[in-house]
Amino acid sequence: MSYTFASATVLLLLICDPLGNIPIFANALKNVAPERRTLVIVREVLIAFALLLGFMFVGDRFLHVMGLSGLSLQIAGAVVLFLIALRMIFPNQGGFEHTHEGEPLIVPLAIPALAGPSAMATVMLLVSQAPERRLEWIAALSVTMAVCAVVLVLAERIQRLIGNRVVLALERLMGLILVAVSVEMMIRGLKLLASEWPR
Repeated sequence: MSYTFASATVLLLLICDPLGNIPIFANALKNVAPERRTLVIVREVLIAFALLLGFMFVGDRFLHVMGLSGLSLQIAGAVVLFLIALRMIFPNQGGFEHTHEGEPLIVPLAIPALAGPSAMATVMLLVSQAPERRLEWIAALSVTMAVCAVVLVLAERIQRLIGNRVVLALERLMGLILVAVSVEMMIRGLKLLASEWPR
């Protein structure tokens, strides 16, 4: 499946799901002083960005060391995206409900809320399919993380402005789109596998 800068950005935004992460961040930052929350959010976004950026640079080597092909990553990524999308459409009540004492660091905000397994698999998939376009994927990731930072910093205002129900409805809509993306990835991966299968 060939991605453009725009489609890669949209895909990363759907996976990182800043709107869906609003309740997680709100819960984790309950015990953080209001004047510190913006700083904590920006710090966690930067940590997630650094981690995903690292996967962009070492992901292809990791695949080589593990003896994995880009095709296997595409099919596995499609399955993971499908499961993530189902969770967005039918949110479980478990989530990250633990209230942290003091400031959360890395877990659960940077990882896995923003830089979860599906995001890591996606950046590796982008690079494995078109390593010569790495700068384009870095730009797409940068835009994604910037949007996540803005949405999460403005989370309280967004919740007050549009309400929790609209936030939930938007998350489920994003989940539906992500289901379609994952199914398309799976179909293309299976077609490629069938074409490469020995006759």
